Amino acid sequence: MIVVTGATGHIGNVLVRELLGRGQQVRAVVMPAEDRRPLEGLDVELVHGDVRHLPSLKAAFAGAEVVYHLAGIVSIMPGMKAILEAVNVAGVRNVIDACRSAGVRRLVYASSVHAIAEPPQGEVITESHPFAPDQVLGDYARSKARATLLLLDEVRKGGLDAVVCCPTGVIGPCDYRVSNIGQLILDFASGHLKSYVRGAYDFVDVRDVAAGLILAAEKGESGRHYILSGTQVQVPELMKELERNIGHKAPGYEIPAAIARAAGSLASVYYRLVRRRPVFTAYSIDVLKSNSQVSSARARDELGFVSRRWQESIRDHVEWFRAEGMLPTRR
Repeated sequence: MIVVTGATGHIGNVLVRELLGRGQQVRAVVMPAEDRRPLEGLDVELVHGDVRHLPSLKAAFAGAEVVYHLAGIVSIMPGMKAILEAVNVAGVRNVIDACRSAGVRRLVYASSVHAIAEPPQGEVITESHPFAPDQVLGDYARSKARATLLLLDEVRKGGLDAVVCCPTGVIGPCDYRVSNIGQLILDFASGHLKSYVRGAYDFVDVRDVAAGLILAAEKGESGRHYILSGTQVQVPELMKELERNIGHKAPGYEIPAAIARAAGSLASVYYRLVRRRPVFTAYSIDVLKSNSQVSSARARDELGFVSRRWQESIRDHVEWFRAEGMLPTRR
């Protein structure tokens, strides 16, 4: 039995599909009021669970051989520190305890490349750089760094077999809950995206991440972490690729980063008022200007991880939105 927490998320539902395609028996842990649409029609056992509630995890993990822990809060908004701590950090503690209680053979944890201390521009980010809560950008990254250190410490103590994977920016189809990059695609299509900020980010396909997680379960060394990255993409390149796939002209107005960051602080308030997923906040501007030169050499060499061309991922992301009737049209 394979158990997946966060199974309705972008990576989660794609991982479930990949596991089922390989003939695995899958149990998906979902919140009681959670939207099940990402798992609709899949031959998967659904159980209620909450990473903040240890007894529910113990019941969900009973009989599991492998647990993939993907559940977590991903946010680029300010003011989320308490919920990030409760879900991303304390939740990992509960997952560890539940794995031990249920006798789970292996735990695979999806951390984040943002949990790794960023070296100076020009130096490639690898697994040689530490997880450092005091040296990363924002509360989300700090929560993932703290959770990862907690997990690795428990592995060192013994009685827990666990592997950590650190994806970069995830793109690709089956984006039911609309990720941050998914919202950017929808805003581009609708015409809401009027400008851009020059910068870069590393993007990796969600299907490649799912395959990488499975490889980590099969081949990863306990207590070791693996970066799952794809390609560093400049923002103007991304805009041009969206132009090709969506059929509308890319924004031609570039906003200086300093001005965009100042406006991003106010944008956070706006996004909350209109209840829309944010695209640009002060944090996201900082990320675009940060070091995004990332290597997945360890995952390639030790696991056999591969990543496809980012243009294919963007095309499939757009086409999936279009097929689902989620891609807006401009008037």
